[in-house]
Amino acid sequence: MNAARRAAAFRVAMLWLLLGCGQAVWAQTSVTVQLRWHHAFQFAGYYAAVEKGYYKEAGLAVQLKDARPGLDVVDEVVSGRADFGIGNSGLLIDRLAGKPVVVLATIFQHSPLVLLTRREQGVPSVHDLIGRRVMLEPGADELLAYLRKERIPVERLKFVEHTFNPQSLINGEVDAISAYSSNEPYFLEAAGIDYQVYTPRSAGIDFYGDNLFTTEGLLRRSPETVQAFREASLRGWRYALDHPDEIARLIHTRYESKLPLEFFLFEAHQTIPLVRPDLVDVGYMSTGRWKHIAEVYAEIGMLPRGFDFKGFLYEPVRDDLNGLRTYLGAALGVIGLITLVAAYIHHINRRLHRSVAETRRAAERLEASEEKYRLLTETMKDVVWTVDTDTLRFIYVSPSVERLRGYTADEALAMPFEATFLPRDADEMRALVRQRARSFLDNPDGQPRFYTDEVEQPRKDGSTVWIEVVTTYCRNPRTDKVELHGVSRDISERRASQARIAYMAEHDMLTDLPNRTLVTDRLRQALAAARRNRHRVALLYIDLDRFKPVNDAYGHAVGDQLLREAAVRMRLCVRESDTVGRFGGDEFVVLLPHIDSIHDAGLVAEKIRVALAESFQIDGLRLDVSSSIGIAVYPEHGADDVSLLLHADGAMYAAKHGGRNRVTVFGED
Repeated sequence: MNAARRAAAFRVAMLWLLLGCGQAVWAQTSVTVQLRWHHAFQFAGYYAAVEKGYYKEAGLAVQLKDARPGLDVVDEVVSGRADFGIGNSGLLIDRLAGKPVVVLATIFQHSPLVLLTRREQGVPSVHDLIGRRVMLEPGADELLAYLRKERIPVERLKFVEHTFNPQSLINGEVDAISAYSSNEPYFLEAAGIDYQVYTPRSAGIDFYGDNLFTTEGLLRRSPETVQAFREASLRGWRYALDHPDEIARLIHTRYESKLPLEFFLFEAHQTIPLVRPDLVDVGYMSTGRWKHIAEVYAEIGMLPRGFDFKGFLYEPVRDDLNGLRTYLGAALGVIGLITLVAAYIHHINRRLHRSVAETRRAAERLEASEEKYRLLTETMKDVVWTVDTDTLRFIYVSPSVERLRGYTADEALAMPFEATFLPRDADEMRALVRQRARSFLDNPDGQPRFYTDEVEQPRKDGSTVWIEVVTTYCRNPRTDKVELHGVSRDISERRASQARIAYMAEHDMLTDLPNRTLVTDRLRQALAAARRNRHRVALLYIDLDRFKPVNDAYGHAVGDQLLREAAVRMRLCVRESDTVGRFGGDEFVVLLPHIDSIHDAGLVAEKIRVALAESFQIDGLRLDVSSSIGIAVYPEHGADDVSLLLHADGAMYAAKHGGRNRVTVFGED
């Protein structure tokens, strides 16, 4: 009867457990995300998080709402009609206006907001927009900042309500429109329209774009929901950027089939350079850069100086309870491991103690097998040797030493211990042998200890060889002296292989230039030295113009040879202390670790530009390319490696948009 009751109670408990688990699985928090525009690749990460189930795994049921022309995304979120939204740098102005917005993550490291004009309409400069018809979308504060920084009186522009349709520009109804560099240019190119792009980056306004935000109220009421949504969204973005074609097809099939697939593929490949996942993790944002954005707004009167950032930038919630659980679990695991190791050591020690007596009895038998031992050592490739630790003289050296070092066994036996090492290592090795011998004498009956060292030894012909030495100490049962027994093995090939692998890990195999990893490491070292010595560091970001047509027309073999020769030319333009690196494709970086002024960096960049503009002669072909070069200088343009890379990259894109084959300093035309 008692057994039956216990079984019934167990079944009831299991039922409640299953019901509880079921509720945990079924219960999902519904949230709404207000997008800035129609469904497009600029929101790719959110679609990916839905499609791949990242939101569902986080316990969220997410609705993605596209926008209609004129919709105010910030008002949608602040009013509670949406929980999350996508905004631009104008969120700073909204925050100042009393709207409780909180930025959770930055998706675009470079804002895609630009002004587009038709070349045939005669707008060769952004200053020629004065008196022209301009469509400027709501919330395009950074474009207003751009115009004001260019000292263009915005009241003299003829603003027209934005139709959010590039056809207005194509038909000549307006002279300029605000647009995304990853979006509207597709339609202009499809219509065969030659257009001009005016980017705020050309004036040093390099703002973040498409920032994920929410409100203080939601963050206060449900911090877990905010953190879960943010992490799932960034996970979705990482997937989308790794699989752009797949997500472009998903958007076309499931969200916006009215536009051709080619549009979404175009947008995908234009978006990735703006997000820069190769430089920073998706969602990364710097307080320092946000402060710089606020300072730019303050310079042109759109914000007061000393903007209060408290509460504006999100700080992830730390789950201390989960951390404690993780710590306790790890501690219990370590305790269990220590218990197992202790039991194993105890078992081994018992076996060792039992074997000591047998070892002593076997000593005499070992003496009888000395001839067999010598036969074995003489036929080995490795060198077997014994040293008296009192006199540091060799007692035995196997004949294989001649293959390793060129000396016969008799010559090696007569050689002082120190002579087997290079002079720089002799004193250290002598002291090391003495120290280990004393350690053995302090515990002669303990478990034998083996040492492994790598040393460089001189050879008879004057060269050297790297060897691995495995040694142990023991007491000779006949003489009662402590001896050092060792085996030496040639590891020259292994070290050469390791050196080659280490070199390959830090260099580009096509051009033999340092790769991103090595350049970044040298940049950090240069910045550390510059902070100590108070000098400048310059970073040049170089992109070859018209390289892709060369690749397409003549094949990758010709393209690769062009890249190699371009690398040689750049090396000849810099000092030995400078670094020329390749980041991939046709993108290069030059690090100038010590300059006196920004002008010095400009001289080097111009020298490189001229060198790359000269024709290349490859396989009987005359190939002409040029370069767009962006310059960022510490400390004027950034205090860390990430900022300098981003700003040099931004300046390079400004040079490219400004007509190519030019050098642009960050923040200058």
